[in-house]
Amino acid sequence: MHYKLKIFRFHPEQDARPHYQHFELDADPTERVLDVLEQIRGEQDGTLAFRRSCAHGVCGSDAMRINGRNYLACKVLLRDLNAAEITIEPILGLRVVKDLIVDMEPFFDHYKSVLPYLINDDPLPADGRERLQSPEDRERFDDTTKCILCAACTTSCPSFWANGEYVGPAAIVNAHRFIYDSRDQGAEKRLEILNEQMGVWRCRTAFNCTEACPREIKITQAIAEVKRAIHTGKLE
Repeated sequence: MHYKLKIFRFHPEQDARPHYQHFELDADPTERVLDVLEQIRGEQDGTLAFRRSCAHGVCGSDAMRINGRNYLACKVLLRDLNAAEITIEPILGLRVVKDLIVDMEPFFDHYKSVLPYLINDDPLPADGRERLQSPEDRERFDDTTKCILCAACTTSCPSFWANGEYVGPAAIVNAHRFIYDSRDQGAEKRLEILNEQMGVWRCRTAFNCTEACPREIKITQAIAEVKRAIHTGKLE
């Protein structure tokens, strides 16, 4: 099938402003958008810049805006787009470094701000084993362990577009993962962080984050649970 691609281009050392470049090629509808980008870079324009690593939806490096919606380029098939004309742009809300590559540092700064690691000052078990947890306790936060930090959720959020200081859905999801971990002792501190002006209350429940997540995490539900924990002072 013949496809026409309109791809966002910006090289800060050469371009006064961003622009779009058009490409045409033949591809099988079962190919992925990442395959097409690789074909363009290999055969038509070797300067095209985008991130990719595992190409199997695990690393999260190739998040981009495809026909107006955030996807991982390695997961979306051409046929899934139901269009012969495809527009590819960088994810929104983060500074464009070059073409489809954005500066992820602000995103990771927000992630680190919620203390995304186990906090437990109790002595380790005397038998040298790890801190055990029941399947039921593990299930409580299982969904939010799936995050791969691709930023698809945060950069689909209107509140983040409006103010990049908002901690964003991905950070809240990762805070949730530890807040509800029965082995962790840092929930109070994380809830205090998320109760700040640019914390969880900036969420307006647009559901964009949940729709954008390539791991199908119930992000809006997780955010609501964190809000409820702050409001009630209880982890239910």
